[in-house]
Amino acid sequence: MSRSREPRRPATLASIAAELKVSRTTVSNAYNRPDQLSPELRERVLMAAKRRGYAGPDPVARSLRTRKAGAVGLVLTEALSYSFRDPAAMAFLAGLAESCEAAGQGLLLIPAGPDREDTAAAAVVQQAGVDAFVVYSVADDDPYLLAVRERHLPIVICDQPRGVPEAALVAIDDRAAMKLLAEQVIALGHEHIAVLCMRLGRDRRDGVVPPARLADSHFHVQRERIAGVKEAMVDAGLDPDSLTVVERFEHTMRSGHSAAAQALQANRDTTALLCTTDVLALGALNFAKVTGIDVPGQLTVTGFDGVEDAIRDNLTTVRQDAEEKGRRAGALLMSTSRSGVVSTEFMPTELFKGRTAGPPPA
Repeated sequence: MSRSREPRRPATLASIAAELKVSRTTVSNAYNRPDQLSPELRERVLMAAKRRGYAGPDPVARSLRTRKAGAVGLVLTEALSYSFRDPAAMAFLAGLAESCEAAGQGLLLIPAGPDREDTAAAAVVQQAGVDAFVVYSVADDDPYLLAVRERHLPIVICDQPRGVPEAALVAIDDRAAMKLLAEQVIALGHEHIAVLCMRLGRDRRDGVVPPARLADSHFHVQRERIAGVKEAMVDAGLDPDSLTVVERFEHTMRSGHSAAAQALQANRDTTALLCTTDVLALGALNFAKVTGIDVPGQLTVTGFDGVEDAIRDNLTTVRQDAEEKGRRAGALLMSTSRSGVVSTEFMPTELFKGRTAGPPPA
């Protein structure tokens, strides 16, 4: 007797319910609300499903019914690989993931790399199956941010941009923190200062920053940290226009290395490099090492963020708890999702006095 060559139909929730002579709700509850069934009945449903190769209710169909995806979208301003290399981004991601896990939410990473076309941004964001968004440090003209706002879902912004009325914000006072660090450097006697900063716009540029570019910067954090240095210079009677600012599009130690070389070439009297991130500062330290410049005897170098590598190398820097910032972003998002009320939370910072800052050479 020959066997039928017709493929066996895949099991469904309805076929499992018919086989066991129970309702479809009972089968669904065995997966989604096990507390609604007796242990014996749930075990019978699961055993029948396993025997028939049924993996459970379709999560896509379930999300269509409930209008809930059970996930949070994290919009990153860099390529996805960057998030797993940059220490501050990694710490933030760990904290946010912990917060989402505690709330029973998944986490979908949406890389908003600066080289992507604006038209692609809307498509990626519109297709993201999420219930809310966390936007991590993007430019105020970023097309992904515009697309996120058009979804009309709860939003929490980390660091930048500021002033988005429908979004909650978790951030630090970048200007005040950088000003305090600059005051410490100036108090040591430094008058010729340079700042090494991350990109100031979405366009690809590297080099000494002219005043017009600084004034038109679309990245709040970089703009405010540079402003903090200038304020400290004004308070100390120094000319803020004498400040050399060098911008790097790529946020890497290699960028910090080349930016340090360019800053010292632009003004050979420079005795202090104030970097807006630890990554750039570690690159500047590497430049000093390979060129035989003594730190801090001949050159002071400072950073910002307080990442593990910086603290281990005794870099003078501003510490912030990026992992706790991620946790707070998640907590703000969950509270905003429930109440609909947006709020702002500023995290503390502290000055870490390492061994890379000292008086200028005589």
